[in-house]
Amino acid sequence: MNLIATLRTIVLVMGVGGLLGGCANLGYYAQAVGGQMDLMRRAEPVSAVLEDPQANQHLKNALTKAVQLRAFASHELQLPDNQSFTRYADLHRPYVVWNVFAAEEFSTTPKQWCFIGVGCVSYRGFFAQADAETFAAALRRSGDDVYLGGVPAYSTLGWFDDALLNTFIGYSEAELAQLMFHELAHQVVYVRDDSAFNESFATAVELEGVNRWLDLHGTAAQRAAFETAQQRKADYIERMLRARKQLETLYASSLSAAEKRSAKTQVISRLRQELAQGSKHPERWLAQQLNNAQLASIATYTQLVPAFRALLAEQHGDMGRFFAVVKQMSALPQDERNAELQAALNASRKNLAANP
Repeated sequence: MNLIATLRTIVLVMGVGGLLGGCANLGYYAQAVGGQMDLMRRAEPVSAVLEDPQANQHLKNALTKAVQLRAFASHELQLPDNQSFTRYADLHRPYVVWNVFAAEEFSTTPKQWCFIGVGCVSYRGFFAQADAETFAAALRRSGDDVYLGGVPAYSTLGWFDDALLNTFIGYSEAELAQLMFHELAHQVVYVRDDSAFNESFATAVELEGVNRWLDLHGTAAQRAAFETAQQRKADYIERMLRARKQLETLYASSLSAAEKRSAKTQVISRLRQELAQGSKHPERWLAQQLNNAQLASIATYTQLVPAFRALLAEQHGDMGRFFAVVKQMSALPQDERNAELQAALNASRKNLAANP
């Protein structure tokens, strides 16, 4: 890799997990650069894998589907037409990075880490799970609620050609479409210091994209499975957000710290029971440490999705116009961005009420 590519890698990695100034963060800097460079070294053209007679047939089938989804993303959704998702890398691990979220004991607002080049984000990412766990443990010792989650993919925001990875290539067709459309959407719009805006926008794009894909190429069974999964996810998110709201009210109250701590335990316990009852795989939810940080991470990806979907409806589903409006909005101060999104959502609700 030449010097220019190496420098670009350094800039990219600030977006992967961030690079703070000071000697104390040199280790973090090194793992981030090393992790991204390793990924790039492992990536090979999808065409080479498809032409390899020794390659696994299941992998070939999945890559063939990914090629079709990639073309659909550009031609039908007007997502960037570049070399992203035209290479494949096997990282020999279940996730590409592990993200650490944190929030104070009596707050559902995620902590922010601010980095040169990309602004502030509500997580810190590591290419090695052990490094993420070490960082998370230090945050817990300081008294924070911490949530650590594996991430199958991330966007390089157009700095590099994002690769298809073993961490997600085995997903179902609809899930693979969601992930690819989501990550490509990050290349369209990225706003410094506003994780909720960025992630909710990308989530709105992925949902629109998958619906259109299924309309054109999906079977009735695939459509039913997708809608069932979306309903289950919506129910899960609703329960999580309701608990977050209860905790926000609790933390803003005049109760003592001991009383807040006791009431917080009760809210979390009820949520864990609800998730266990509502899930086909209750052990998944019971095994996770439900806390402020996890509730904050859920809200980051979902809180503005209805508003973005309403904004797309205002553009009559025209993705080009939608992207143009969102780009214009991204240049506004955060409070003005949120006000415009809320106006779009209010108009949509008013229209639905008038035309049930």
